[in-house]
Amino acid sequence: MQLTKNFSMKELTNSSTAVRLGIDNTNPPERVVTKLFALCENVLQPARDMLGRLNINSGYRCLELNRALGSSDTSQHVAGEAVDVEHGVISNYELACWLRDNLDYDKIILEFYTPGVANSGWVHVTYKSGKENRRQTFTAVKENGKTVYKTGLIE
Repeated sequence: MQLTKNFSMKELTNSSTAVRLGIDNTNPPERVVTKLFALCENVLQPARDMLGRLNINSGYRCLELNRALGSSDTSQHVAGEAVDVEHGVISNYELACWLRDNLDYDKIILEFYTPGVANSGWVHVTYKSGKENRRQTFTAVKENGKTVYKTGLIE
């Protein structure tokens, strides 16, 4: 199923972890499909149109997969409202800044980016359809072995 010109359901549900663990992550419920359409139409496709190819690291996650990854049951990935993405040419910091400056979004998290290492980490971006998006930005870093979320995009 094609979600937008350049993004398919297969791409947004693909997971090597799911395949390895025998988890079927390929058939999200209809309410999730609707949200994936909105995420693609409002975030991924506009970014693709302006920046070129994007690499989806993680999109929709069924609850079983999400738990296998050690993520919270309330993760927006489960709702079809979140995607982890990289560009491959521009740095993940630059990608996060472009998304912040040009699109509507609920939350952007620059995760585990190392300044000066363009392809380090990834960008987690969420979009809530039918609701007002909060436009929050954070940078996730490890401090003393724990993940800490700092306000804003920090290079």
